[in-house]
Amino acid sequence: MSWQFSFPDVHSRWEFPQLERQLIMQSEMRERQMAMQIAWSREFLKYFGTFFGLAAISLTAGAIKKKKPAFLVPIVPLSFILTYQYDLGYGTLLERMKGEAEDILETEKSKLQLPRGMITFESIEKARKEQSKFFIDK
Repeated sequence: MSWQFSFPDVHSRWEFPQLERQLIMQSEMRERQMAMQIAWSREFLKYFGTFFGLAAISLTAGAIKKKKPAFLVPIVPLSFILTYQYDLGYGTLLERMKGEAEDILETEKSKLQLPRGMITFESIEKARKEQSKFFIDK
């Protein structure tokens, strides 16, 4: 009695779980990177918030003491940065960015196309061979 098995059947039974593990791993890595970005933004907000508070108090005191309201001008751009960082760390900025990205994927697909189209094995091999010829010639 000889062993007979279908190669595609064995291959697909092995390939699907491996692909599934790779997808889960990529998702985990993306989630961790996003968590680190949010944590960084929250940490940055603490330091920048302190700087902004001290700058606002100092500039306001200087504007009152010198009677020059121009001292208050730097507060405007600093407040935009503070608001952006707060929105990124604690607000809905990431959800809005996700929604915008989904809209781009659905309605502006042509803007996502790579120059010369999708990278293929053949194009990689061609570039590799050209590069190896370059090094052999020298």
